[in-house]
Amino acid sequence: MAHYKTLKAWQHAQRLAIEGVRVSRRFPDYEQTGLADQLRRACQSVPLNIAEGNTRYGSRECRRFLDTARGSLAEVETILEMARELEYMSVVEFARLEALTNETGRTLWGLLKRISGAASKPAARPL
Repeated sequence: MAHYKTLKAWQHAQRLAIEGVRVSRRFPDYEQTGLADQLRRACQSVPLNIAEGNTRYGSRECRRFLDTARGSLAEVETILEMARELEYMSVVEFARLEALTNETGRTLWGLLKRISGAASKPAARPL
């Protein structure tokens, strides 16, 4: 597989992590050790797991890390919904982060399908 920095899934996830951290800094002080911290950790987990999975030998190991990244992405989606309902972010900020989360999810799912397809193909046998 290509270097992780060339993967669209990693690029989108990296941008989501940066934007998620920026938005979380504006949450109320009493949420900085709660929801804001959880958002930062979940956002950062997505590109970190994509990068780590990319360096693993074998598609099974890689898929495990990509699955973890998908789980973290679902956590990000949930936290963003909560933050929106609690009015910790503007409607515009939420829409931007939601769009970035969706794009990250689509590209991550495509990467997972590609890895899974490669895993299901029989390995070439040496002559």
